[in-house]
Amino acid sequence: MKSYRLVSREAKTEKTLVRVRDAVFGGERVVVIAGPCAVESREQLLAVAVRVCRAGACMLRGGAFKPRSSPYSFQGLGREGLKLLAEASAATGLATVTEVIDEASLELALDYVDMLQIGARNMQNFSLLRAVGRSGKPVLLKRGLSATVEEWLMAAEYIVAEGNGNVVLCERGIRTFERATRNTLDLSAVPLVQELSHLPVIVDPSHATGDRRLVVPMSRAAVAAGADGLILEVHPEPENALCDGVQSLSPDSFDRLMAELQPIAAAVGRVA
Repeated sequence: MKSYRLVSREAKTEKTLVRVRDAVFGGERVVVIAGPCAVESREQLLAVAVRVCRAGACMLRGGAFKPRSSPYSFQGLGREGLKLLAEASAATGLATVTEVIDEASLELALDYVDMLQIGARNMQNFSLLRAVGRSGKPVLLKRGLSATVEEWLMAAEYIVAEGNGNVVLCERGIRTFERATRNTLDLSAVPLVQELSHLPVIVDPSHATGDRRLVVPMSRAAVAAGADGLILEVHPEPENALCDGVQSLSPDSFDRLMAELQPIAAAVGRVA
């Protein structure tokens, strides 16, 4: 098995910052991060990586560690999934982001991916926030299931306080009394947080809605609301996905969405 680990973590961290800053921080481009909910196999991940790269995505997402509501659900491939992300990155040039769920998974991920994701369930796991802050890697921080905007921003402060200002905030819907969608997507938080913070704010319509039929219109709405980017689930065969297939776009649907975003981005002074 080919190793994608670099000579030193310090060298990889510096390379990571360059790649992710180029992709995410600053500029007029609406950043699109796309890929499967979970890394399932080499064939699955490479197929998606090639398609989303060709369509204009800036980064590749994929879960190697999956915190699931049921302990019997697919939990991810672990280190093997990280290796596959590194392989897909080498093949396409896309920077990669994956969720870390504890300090053990963080330690593994540091050698393979460009950006660390803190999921909604861990938004207030303060020891983990401090650890990713100390890592020096860029961090994608998702809003908690029922977190206020203030709580979300204070979670980001835990990372920044460790000397790591490379934080991207992700609105992924909050839990309300509404049951028609998986969560309630709070698009008002996008311009609000942009007023309160200098950090980029992206939107996850896949987890917010839980329904691929709603992902496309809410992606359009997020860009119109001024979001700095989107993170989307894309799977080559959504009906056979091991995780979140019902909210995953097919590669063809993703292609169409990327084309549709261009005039919307232009209307708000951005580029898609």
